[in-house]
Amino acid sequence: MAAASDDPEAPVPRIKLGSQGLVVSAQGLGCMGMSAFYGPPKPEPDMIALIRHAVHTGVTFLDTSDFYGPFTNEILLGKALDEGFRAKVELATKFGIRLHDDGTREICGDPAYVRASCEASLKRLGVDCIDLYYQHRIDTRIPIEVTMGELKKLVEEGKIKYVGLSEAPASTIRRAHVVHPISAVQLEWSLWSRDVEFDVIPTCRELGIGIVAYSPLGRGFFSIGPNIVDNLSGQDVRKTFPRFQPENMGTNAAIYERVNEIALRKGCTPSQLALAWVHHQGSDVCPIPGTTKIENFDQNVRALSVKLTPEELAELESFIAEDAVKGDRYSPGMQTWMQSETPPLSSSKGE
Repeated sequence: MAAASDDPEAPVPRIKLGSQGLVVSAQGLGCMGMSAFYGPPKPEPDMIALIRHAVHTGVTFLDTSDFYGPFTNEILLGKALDEGFRAKVELATKFGIRLHDDGTREICGDPAYVRASCEASLKRLGVDCIDLYYQHRIDTRIPIEVTMGELKKLVEEGKIKYVGLSEAPASTIRRAHVVHPISAVQLEWSLWSRDVEFDVIPTCRELGIGIVAYSPLGRGFFSIGPNIVDNLSGQDVRKTFPRFQPENMGTNAAIYERVNEIALRKGCTPSQLALAWVHHQGSDVCPIPGTTKIENFDQNVRALSVKLTPEELAELESFIAEDAVKGDRYSPGMQTWMQSETPPLSSSKGE
């Protein structure tokens, strides 16, 4: 069986997301952890070097959001894409989570907010157009058709090229797609997050929508294993997530050990095996693992060369069914696609 290639400079394939013309590297780079949520912000020069190393390697699909920081991750990307790098990448950012001065969050899909968020992101990123603009979370107070109507205008004005949704249920995806084609849906998909396989993924494929898998390494679980919890800083949001709690990690640790056993047989790392599994879900899937270290980035790129047989895929999936993982994906109160239905358009005032 082929092991992961030792050459991180091997060509990175390119894939189509959706049917509107968006083409990206088959693996992207999630940039959130460089600035927010996974501990203190990392040194800016190091992160700029990492981003440019990714682009040189062929990983050109970069993912950020105005919520990361907030705002600081977009500013970082803007600096990294100076000196001619902007023309080499597919840039994705998001709107939809508004932070108030008192620290509370509001999910917002109001058209005026959509437009203001886009204009602000363009300035922070230092670009004239955003390649892929996602609604980060769905505003359950506003019909999705209303939000999509403003996004359609932004496409027509040339401020964004393609529209995406993040953590959206199948019904919302269908309704949004009628207003303007959705090019990509971003969702959490990994060996230990598979609930999207029953409805959301089939809907995307029925409609010809690309799939962008965030946290494909289980938020670092498949990179480090159960010991990850021992090294999380006090500022790391993962310390609050149910799957990382001591009462759940014992069960989940057994999953990691099974993955590690298969990885040893394959001659790759558990993280490469976990990433390879996502890649094997289809040519319409682009995982966007995040990292803050060049050596870890290079290891992730090598996952593209790990080939899994149908028997190996079946073996992996046999012990990582949805109910095998203990603990929810997010802490209570953090919205996911399962709480993201919007009211019908007819119920919206003024419509």
